[in-house]
Amino acid sequence: MTVRVVVADDETLLRAGLCGIIGTAPDLTVVGEAANGLEAVRLVRTRAPHVVLMDIRMPDLDGLEATRLITASSDAKVVILTTFDLDEYVYVALRGGASGFLVKDTPAQDLLTAIRVVAAGQALLSPSVTRRLITKFAQRDHSALPHDITERERQVLTLIAEGLTNSEIAERLHIGPGTAKTHVRHLLAKLDARDRVHLVIIAYRSGLVPLS
Repeated sequence: MTVRVVVADDETLLRAGLCGIIGTAPDLTVVGEAANGLEAVRLVRTRAPHVVLMDIRMPDLDGLEATRLITASSDAKVVILTTFDLDEYVYVALRGGASGFLVKDTPAQDLLTAIRVVAAGQALLSPSVTRRLITKFAQRDHSALPHDITERERQVLTLIAEGLTNSEIAERLHIGPGTAKTHVRHLLAKLDARDRVHLVIIAYRSGLVPLS
């Protein structure tokens, strides 16, 4: 499958650079470029991308509101592009449905890998700030897990929060990979989570995983 990408950034040179990098990958293709949030929302509706690379500070409609509109009305995954890895807006963007974020100086190969990871339904957070970002969520929002979460699902959720893949979860719990995948799918549905990053947030927010 060719992953369809929309690039939204008001800096022309940066946008061109991102498109050029994506164009080097045979399994990725840029289906649209946007210089503001309104254009990004329109392109998602008309071009049906799998992934949107979204700048935060843009004219007409900023990336935060554009992300909220896109994730509420489509299956497109949004990756926030930020200059600073501790950008306060990243917190708001993730709450708005973004699947993760990348700093703008991310190496080209890492950018391509990130697009593939998000397109495959995984979450993406810069390793250097994941802990601090999750801590922000946990400190600001507190909620218990629903009563219909089983003990096995709690175990799986804990391992997701530790960063384990489905295969690693299966090995740790001595279950089949398909069973692990099924548990993850049930957690996404029961917790109304868009992807794994939101499962991680919920795990910390509920107190299932301690902050220290």
